[in-house]
Amino acid sequence: MSTAIQRYRWLALVSYFALFICVVVWQFATAHSEQSLLFRGLFWVLPLLFPMYGIVKGKPYTHAWANFVLMWYFLHSLTMLYIAPEQRYWAAAELLFATLAFAGCTLYARHQGRALGLGLKKLKDEKTR
Repeated sequence: MSTAIQRYRWLALVSYFALFICVVVWQFATAHSEQSLLFRGLFWVLPLLFPMYGIVKGKPYTHAWANFVLMWYFLHSLTMLYIAPEQRYWAAAELLFATLAFAGCTLYARHQGRALGLGLKKLKDEKTR
């Protein structure tokens, strides 16, 4: 694995786990909500657990589809920045970590996938066969 790919993996791992910790602390330690703890756990923490195993193992495909999960937190943070000024710092941290995790996962999936020979075939290449 090249040093660039290792840096992308490191960025994805660190920012993904920072996002996970940020969400857990925000939802369970500081958020005063009318939602139950079970609901907050299922709604906010569980989606981050789905791709976690593949991200830890360094699977490019998992890094790629984890971006769909990360967009949930990206949109949540933008919404909270707009509607809840009292939670602005938590929302800004969530936005930062979600953005960095998105970039890290995208770059890692792209470059490691190419290094492993994975990828989607171009339609024009398929038609020539």
